Amino acid sequence: MERNKPLRKQNQKVRNRMILEWIITRVIVVAFVIGCIISIATTQSTLTEKREELNEIEAAIAEIETDNVELERILDSDDMQAYMEKQAIEQLNYAYPNERRFYDTSRD
Repeated sequence: MERNKPLRKQNQKVRNRMILEWIITRVIVVAFVIGCIISIATTQSTLTEKREELNEIEAAIAEIETDNVELERILDSDDMQAYMEKQAIEQLNYAYPNERRFYDTSRD
């Protein structure tokens, strides 16, 4: 029996080492899977945000294109005086002499 004692100790060491390697391997695999899941969730969140930004940018592009079409129409027409008057009244708050303007201040 004493002859097998060193062999048993060696087999036990090998078995313990194999169990330890198996546990370490499983922990690494689980950590890798969790990391992948977190990465996928973060990527999906970023993708959703970027799609929303893209939709906002596309809406702004459509609005600007509409404005450009109107401005091109005004430039192509010969009625530049009417456009200048409209801009002066709307943007710069100019008025004709003896013109009276009434402002609704109840909504402020």
